[in-house]
Order: sequence, then structure tokens, then C-alpha cells
Amino acid sequence: MDAGCPRLPDSVLFEIFLYLDHADVLSVGLVCQQWRAVARDEFLWKELFYRYYRVSRDVPRHPGAVSWYDEFQRLYDTIPCVEVQALKEHNDQVLHLSFSHSGCLFASCSKDCTVKIWSNELDISLQHSSNMRPYNWSYTQFSQFNSDDSLLLVSGVFVGPHNSSSGEIAVISMENFTLLSRVRNKPYDVFGCWLNETNLISGNLHRIGRITSCSVLWLNNAFQGIESENVNVVKRLFKIQNLNASTIRTVMVADCSRYDSPDLLLDYEEQLAASSTCPVFDLGSDSEEEEAKPKPPPEPAVQELPDVGGVPAEHGLQQLFDGIMEGRMRPAMTETELETKVAELFVRNRTKPPEPSLLPADSNSKTKYLIFTTGCLTYSPHQIGIKRILPHQMTTAGPVLGEERRSDEFFDSLDHVIDIHGHIIGMGLSPDHRYLYVNSRAWPRDCVISDPMQPPPIAEEIDLHVFDLKTMKEVKRALRAHRAYTPNEECFFIFLDVSRDFVASGAEDRHGYIWDRHYNICLAKLQHDNVVNSVAFSPVEQELLLTASDDTTIKVWRSPRAVRIRQVRRPQPRKLLFSWLLNQKS
Repeated sequence: MDAGCPRLPDSVLFEIFLYLDHADVLSVGLVCQQWRAVARDEFLWKELFYRYYRVSRDVPRHPGAVSWYDEFQRLYDTIPCVEVQALKEHNDQVLHLSFSHSGCLFASCSKDCTVKIWSNELDISLQHSSNMRPYNWSYTQFSQFNSDDSLLLVSGVFVGPHNSSSGEIAVISMENFTLLSRVRNKPYDVFGCWLNETNLISGNLHRIGRITSCSVLWLNNAFQGIESENVNVVKRLFKIQNLNASTIRTVMVADCSRYDSPDLLLDYEEQLAASSTCPVFDLGSDSEEEEAKPKPPPEPAVQELPDVGGVPAEHGLQQLFDGIMEGRMRPAMTETELETKVAELFVRNRTKPPEPSLLPADSNSKTKYLIFTTGCLTYSPHQIGIKRILPHQMTTAGPVLGEERRSDEFFDSLDHVIDIHGHIIGMGLSPDHRYLYVNSRAWPRDCVISDPMQPPPIAEEIDLHVFDLKTMKEVKRALRAHRAYTPNEECFFIFLDVSRDFVASGAEDRHGYIWDRHYNICLAKLQHDNVVNSVAFSPVEQELLLTASDDTTIKVWRSPRAVRIRQVRRPQPRKLLFSWLLNQKS
């Protein structure tokens, strides 16, 4: 033992651990031999981990961790929670952030109607700014790089005749920042997304009645101005009926090819099964607790759609409609309810049936899922629709109005629907596309919606749900910490992002938030002066996070470890800790 270093019982050392902060706990092992011995004691670090982070005992250690000490250090040292730069080139609310796949560039959209391209080097700098006002845009709201980072999709709000507003998508070349094409997008909160390197998805909306409409999703070639004279540059993907004033919004594409080899399995039983095929020898593990089976995940609020390809089982709707038309009975329903019933009757036998099996037959399948928000009870988005895109549908070649559709099949059915029971305000995919994270504000329990134009009140607390797209089940309890205050009729999108180990989200309480995906715990709150609209992890460095706010700034956050590496110096233990040690020596 070092001279002058007192010998303390392990129980006393452990209690001291509990009163130290992260930096002191991790640096205290450098002080004397006794502390170094404790630093190698896996049992103490395991107890400290569960107590300090308030993690449930039935949650096993992260499958990629080799020791509890390393896990404790990871959750302190690799969280991007240190502000290193504030970008103030926007002069209005910053609404969205997106990284290129290489991590070298990122784009920002703002109410100032510009999309700005930034270079992510040692110090982030502005590389280009495009003003969209000359194209009658009101503001830019969303951007996405294509898979090889050669093109940037930019979505915005377009001001049309008589000040009517809809959406528009612009495609910008990253080679010389020229505008290649523009595509109408209605409603504007469809946003749009890339399907592959050169084709993007947009939306259109056709009104059928006061609360009934039809959403059409189009596949567009990014090089329309160049190729439109020779080949098809647009093709209809899907045509879906909307009931009760709902519409399709917030489209995104999930690639199914990596579902059998995800970066991180969130189901603890699956983790155990995967680890058993490749065991890790760890002397510090407590096998009795580690191998305890966790409770099964809760049953998800997932609806399998009925088969609408044949004759419907419910004949009462047809009889009711016939009775009303022939004057034998008066409708005991409002005009709105009658419109919805008639629309349901009309679409019943005029919809292409869903695919027989949603999941791809093999892990190497090129099948992709089109994911979007929708609804069936009111106009606020409260359901997630999933539609499979087959390989032959991923090109604009072929008939413009779709393929394999009989003349009486006007609409496409959804292959799967997930009911959230609340207002959806954000969605994001894990990097491997296996898990879907959903921000929502819950409706009151057992609420009844009698008028689709009057949705239920929504909670201020935001729930962050997690769904496994391979099993279509909810796999984690909802993450909580962030809040929103905007009422239902004015509710807007709060973007979230997911890295290998973390998930982050904006909020209306002037903070961004970071959670650990495995342990389901909130790790950091990131301060702004106004609403945080968007967050974005670097796809190649999850210890770098960007946040965008209504305070017109973009903040750059790095982990304590990354800051130390950049500054080329190690953090020093706190003066208080040194004072205590000096007193013990004297």
C-alpha cells in the first residue's frame, strides 16, 4: 500500500463511491493501491452501477461490455454532453438537422428559408447556403442525403396561388450545389425521403369528401429535367384512402436486409440467446443474477389488418346503407359519421389486399418498408402505417399508374398498422433499421372520439416508444423525461435521432435529451434558450451530437473523452478530493 494511504474497509470505500461524482469515481483509482484494487472489484462496480444509475436489477449488462467498470466509464465518458461550439449563421428558428452518411457534412433547415451545408472538420464551418425564397418557399423544414452523399433532398413549405400552402421537394447536387429538380409534395408534412440513390418519394392529397381523402405516394427520379424527354421520371407507388380527416405524413424507408444482424438487440432474451452462441469469459460476472430471465415485454398495440380482398363479414353496413338510400329508415348518425360509413363501404371491395406476409423470406432480401404516420379516428396522426415495397417497385420504369392492379382496385391496403393512442410528434430509425423510435403525446386513457375534428387533449409528457420492425412488437417501456406544451391543434414535429448505443430527442422544455438504448435511462439534458426542434448524431462518431433550436442556434456537443482527445490533456481530479487525500497523509 502507498505510504500514508489509510486502510479502509471495503464497505466504507463503497459508501464513499456513492457520494463521488463520475469524474472522481473514475480518477480515484489512480490515487493508491487500495483504490486500484477496488477498481478491479467487479462486484463493487456492479453494485455502484445499479445504484448510481438507478437501473433495474433484472436488466443485464450491455452485451458489448467486458466489465462493469468499463460500463460505468462508458456512460460517463462517451455521452456527447459537453458544448464545444455554437453556430449562429441562421437568423430564424432552426427546424432540422441531417448528417451525410460519411459524417463529413451536415445540412440544416430553418424558418429563414435557407438550407445550409456545413463541413464537419476539427472546427465546424459553413460551406454553402441556398436561399429558397426565389422559388416561393416560405421556409425549409427537412433534409436528407442520398446513400452515396451525392444528392441532398430538401423539403419545404411552398406558397401557392391565393397564399395557399403545400409542400415542395428540391434536389441539390453536392458536387456544385446546383438545383437539379423540384417536386410538389402535399401535404407539406409528408416531408419526403430517398428510396435509393436516385429515386425519392413524395406525396399528394386528393379530397373526396369533407373528411374523406386519398393520399397518393409517388416515386420520382431526381434528374427529372435531364431525363424526362426519354424515360419515365415519375410513377405512382401507392394510393391509400384516408378516413375521418386523417392523412399520410412523415414518410421514411426502412431497409430489411440487416434485421438478422442488428447493431444492438434490445430484447434481453434475444441478447442471452445470441451471447450463448459466442460466450465471453468474465470472472467478474455474477452468473446467478446475469442469467435470470427478464420479464416478457408488454403486448404491443399492433393491429393486423383484416382481409379486405373478398366479401366483408359485416353485412350490416351494406343493409344500413341500402335502407337509408331506399328511405326505409332514417340514419341515426351525424353527417360526418354517415360520410365515414359510406367511405368504408365504398373502399371495402375496391382495395388491393395486403401482402400475405409482411416479413421478408430471407435476411438478404432487398425488400424495404415504407413507414408513415396516419390515423383512422381523427386528423391528428395516431397510427403508424407500414407498407412493403417490392424490388420491382423501386424504379420509375414501367407503367406510370402502377402495376398489377385490376380496374376495380382503386386503393392499396396497409400491410400493418401500429396504434399509438396519442399524437405522434416524431419518428426515427436505428442505424440498422431494426427498431423504430416514436415520440408521442398520449391521449387520456379510455377516451372516446366522437368528432374527428375534435381530437382528445394530449399530455405534456412525451413518451418515446420503441418497436421491433422484425416482430412488429413494442420491445421497451416508453422512455420519458422530455416535455411539450403546444396544444393538439397546433402540435408540431420534434425530430429524434438514434445511434448505435444512444437515442436523442428535442423537446419544448428548452432541452435536448439523451438516453441509453440498452438500459433505458436518461443520461443528459442539453440546454438551449428555446424549443429544441431537432437532434442529429454523427453516423460515424456517436460521441458527436448536434441540436437545433428556436433560439436560432445549432449547438455542437462532444463527449468528455472526445474533448480530452481534442485538447490533448487529461482531466484533473477535483480539488476537494485532493484536499481529502492530503489531510489523510498529514
